[in-house]
Amino acid sequence: MRADAGRKYRAYPTGGQGEVLTRWGHSARALWNVALEQRVYLWEQRRYTLRSVEQCKYLTAARADLDWIGDLPAQSGQQILRQLDRAYDNFWNPEHPARFPSRKKRGHRLSVPFPGQAVEVRKVNRKWAEVRLPKVGWLRFRLSRAIGGTIRNATVSRDGSGWHVSFGVHTGRKPDAPNGKPACGVDFGVAASAFVSTEATPRLMPPSLTANEKKRLKALEQRKARQITYAKKHQGGKYSRRLRTTIAQIARLTTLRANRRRDFTHKLTTDLAKNHGLIGIEDLRVRNMSKSAKGTAESPGKNVRAKAALNRSILDNTPGERRRRLEYKTRMYGSVLVAVPPFHTSQTCAACGLVDPESRKGCGRLFACTRCEHVDDADHNASVEIEARARRTGGSDINSTRSIPRVRVPAVGRRRMREAPRPAHAS
Repeated sequence: MRADAGRKYRAYPTGGQGEVLTRWGHSARALWNVALEQRVYLWEQRRYTLRSVEQCKYLTAARADLDWIGDLPAQSGQQILRQLDRAYDNFWNPEHPARFPSRKKRGHRLSVPFPGQAVEVRKVNRKWAEVRLPKVGWLRFRLSRAIGGTIRNATVSRDGSGWHVSFGVHTGRKPDAPNGKPACGVDFGVAASAFVSTEATPRLMPPSLTANEKKRLKALEQRKARQITYAKKHQGGKYSRRLRTTIAQIARLTTLRANRRRDFTHKLTTDLAKNHGLIGIEDLRVRNMSKSAKGTAESPGKNVRAKAALNRSILDNTPGERRRRLEYKTRMYGSVLVAVPPFHTSQTCAACGLVDPESRKGCGRLFACTRCEHVDDADHNASVEIEARARRTGGSDINSTRSIPRVRVPAVGRRRMREAPRPAHAS
């Protein structure tokens, strides 16, 4: 019985509980790094693959010798080793985008995992509940929604806004039957966050930070850089209390930005999955799209700052995260997700199928076909083309969520123009 849903709640530990959980968070990060280093060393020196079952034996011996490992609950240490197994499995899976497991830096988000058997939840009243953790006791959290299933695992984490407790829950919910609703194509972009082919206006994501918040964040990052330089010169790299305060202020702003971005993404993907039977998107390679321009401070390249700004805009719109959420939400609401090749979607006329870069001069917002004189918003035209490709490749298999091969799709069988009729001289 595996977890098939997640629940996250805001937690409110006492002062003593917060100190213990902070200490455990750093210990969990260090244990991950040590376990990863042990696996890498054994593979490089002896070509031996180490797994969590064998590493748990070393963990038991280390708990008796090292106080910081002995202070961490044994269930948490075993859960960390199982998570490392899953990270390796994802890396070895050719269909998974995960890279090789990386080491966690000191600034990484603090988190302490627990198996479901080690925790217990009780409801205090309509708005509050408590979870019992090993060596900590009852931790109070805000019951913003019902758990709705059997708890399989729990994680206590801290970000810039405070502490949270997350549960992996087995709900037993099965995919819904096909909903029979109309199809659509969605073009994810930067100027227009999402343009749906069945809509006349784009869906724009509100700014993740206001103008004043952006100025505040820039000033804090500059202050942090100065304080780190001073610490390296005069304090041997030791962080002062003021530097830690600056880091905490930056974390609050970045967490606020991430929460706003996540809220828009959830609302967008849920609405698309509920109200459409087939959703076509582009099979984008976000990692390649957001590569930095070549250049260093000593030998700067061309358009490095402009490419960095474009990368921030691409990542702020999170096209990869939107696709990930659509993949599981379409199964929940009885719709189908089809990822089509992105080649020339912005240069293809959705009315006649002509592929011509001149139809979109200067990569502007206007698309004007050079053959049939079809005029439309460039992003809306691309979304209609995406829907047409999705209908041809995935419309027949209502239960399919696979991506189609990355090959050029023939520009035939395009959808007719939506608003204006075709001019007589274009035939």
